[in-house]
Amino acid sequence: MTDDILIVDDEPNMLKTLGKILERKGFPVRTAENGKEAMAAIEDSEPALLLTDLKMPEMSGLELLRAARERAPKLGVIVLTGHGTIETAVEAMRHGAFDYLLKPCNADELLIVIDRALEVRRMIGEVKQLRRQVEKLGGFAGLVGDSSSMKEVFAAIRSVAPRRTTVLITGESGTGKELVARAIHRADPARAERAFLAVNCGAFSPHLLESQLFGHRKGAFTGAVTDHEGLFQAASGGTLFLDEVSELSKDLQVKFLRALEEREVTPLGTNKPVKIDVRMLAASNRNLEECVRKGDFREDLYFRINVVTIALPSLRDRLEDVPLLVSHFVQTFADEYGIAPKPVDPEVMRRFLSHSWPGNVRELRNVIERTFALSDEPEIRLEHLPRQFGEMHATVPAIAATGGDATSPPTPTVPAAVAVAPAPNDTSLEALERRHIADVLRQTRGSKSEAAKILKINRKRLYRKIKKYGL
Repeated sequence: MTDDILIVDDEPNMLKTLGKILERKGFPVRTAENGKEAMAAIEDSEPALLLTDLKMPEMSGLELLRAARERAPKLGVIVLTGHGTIETAVEAMRHGAFDYLLKPCNADELLIVIDRALEVRRMIGEVKQLRRQVEKLGGFAGLVGDSSSMKEVFAAIRSVAPRRTTVLITGESGTGKELVARAIHRADPARAERAFLAVNCGAFSPHLLESQLFGHRKGAFTGAVTDHEGLFQAASGGTLFLDEVSELSKDLQVKFLRALEEREVTPLGTNKPVKIDVRMLAASNRNLEECVRKGDFREDLYFRINVVTIALPSLRDRLEDVPLLVSHFVQTFADEYGIAPKPVDPEVMRRFLSHSWPGNVRELRNVIERTFALSDEPEIRLEHLPRQFGEMHATVPAIAATGGDATSPPTPTVPAAVAVAPAPNDTSLEALERRHIADVLRQTRGSKSEAAKILKINRKRLYRKIKKYGL
């Protein structure tokens, strides 16, 4: 795919005028006088953008749009229209045109629309690349990450999955503890095809939780009108995951320990034990060692469930995974809403990389879902985010060459869409130039046409410098 713009118009003077406007701004340009010539040019080499008149003989701009997008589905198309064909232009938008402009069009307006179209095309390409990374790395039941800490989690899952070992999964709320449990279950060749059942121990009263876990017989208590098979039995042959295991009452801790050691449970209302074959996984966002010291959790049960521990990092400690997670959730909700994935404005990504994420991955997922639920716009922009993202100071920490405080979070590795400033004490000519270009791009909110004007260089040279400095 080339970086040129294909202009199509049956008026030679219009072709010449538009071509000069774009060439002066550094765009490689090809021209065609009708739809057939345009299709031949697209077949020869797909352009970055198609700029076409709507009203043309033989093949109209709308017909060209349909044929071009059938040949190149991701091709960006801008249509030019007279006042009398605005309805047709709107129809073109319905068929996938990026935007339309009224003739005679203002040169500045044309360049702004072209800039936006090319920026969206670039971001879509980045999203596709990130999506491929997600598909490659996210094979653990929805877990996504390429950071060293997540690679350790993936390695631990692979290691423990084939074994019957009890696993304790720790981490803050929202880090994905149940996803890890599901990943272990799915990677367990002996149990993957059997039931995976999960229960939050903090969501039930002790009496109701006991009935849920161990089952009961008819008449065991008021309201027990039928026999009830508990989760230990229902998960037979599969996996039972106890989330927030620290919330178990003292009595239930005793019964849970017995179930683990004897591999049997006794339903309420009977003295007859029932054998079980269940793999146990447990999780807690509380420090169980501290709970043991305080006397809130039995030490023998702690050692019984803590055979292997998988500790999930908080999102603020693996910010380099944020772009992958954003891509993953964008695709998730695009599929759910039945629309194309939305590219993410670079400023949005900068804010994401500066956020502390107290709600971890769950918070990020909710933010992305919110942008789909509340906006029909084709792009995720700053105004679509919750208030705290608009109010925060959008700065991304510089990438340090070496060292760093052992308690500080790792510096994220971010895609080219996110500008990361060099260290302020770097006074080399290249560093100063990079900082200056980054500042100008921030001032123009990413508009390369405006930035090129301020910097007094042509767009082609600006693009080379952006690529050189990874802006």
